[in-house]
Amino acid sequence: MRIQDVLRLPSMPAAGPSYPAGPYRFVDREYMIITYETDPQVIRDQLPEPLEPLERPVVHYEWIRMPDSSGFGSYTESGMVIPCKFRGEEMSFVAQMYLDDDPPIAAGREIWGFPKKYAHPKLQIVKDTLTGTLSYADQLVAMGTMGYKHESMAGNGERTMATLSRTQVNLKLIPGVDGRPEVCQLVAYNLVDITPKGSWIGPARLHLVPHVNAPVADLPVRRVIGAHHLIADLTLPYGRVLYDYNRPG
Repeated sequence: MRIQDVLRLPSMPAAGPSYPAGPYRFVDREYMIITYETDPQVIRDQLPEPLEPLERPVVHYEWIRMPDSSGFGSYTESGMVIPCKFRGEEMSFVAQMYLDDDPPIAAGREIWGFPKKYAHPKLQIVKDTLTGTLSYADQLVAMGTMGYKHESMAGNGERTMATLSRTQVNLKLIPGVDGRPEVCQLVAYNLVDITPKGSWIGPARLHLVPHVNAPVADLPVRRVIGAHHLIADLTLPYGRVLYDYNRPG
């Protein structure tokens, strides 16, 4: 294998790369986002500096079903997003993510620094209830429920666009062969080519169970504010370095 062939590889292993080159297109991507208030000190402890917490201690707990994603196939994801600020700009810090498919786990961690771990999330309609569950190591660690399409927002894609186009940021940490953090960065990215297909708000409940390897309950639910159910097509492009811990400045 020539040097130029090595440099053209999208990912490891060379004999059968774990994922192809991006960007990555998602069709009919479906979200249930439950927003709740939590303990402000926990948010401060969870946000890596130089990110700063907002005045209101809010967390977005998400379930995302992706039935058609280029290069990754069909899978479901669940995780926690903390609204924050970086040098005055509001953005969203992705704190935890759990999903059931190896290629997006590998790509997400290696390219953008998504905090992805293998687990078993599920988002489905059960009778009149949109229901999300997350199991880790055969134990239920999260359950969210939302009234199914109680209040339609179809025809007004502003909230959906605002939700999906907001800058998101990850803590990317990749050790070198000596164990030191060779890559230690805050990585920012913005979803693009967004086409809203449906948007609904409604009442919701969220139950989080303590688990040592899926510590979603470390951000306790103080009060559920509401939920947003949405469907959209979108593209995940490559990101950019927001802050480099090895070269601060």
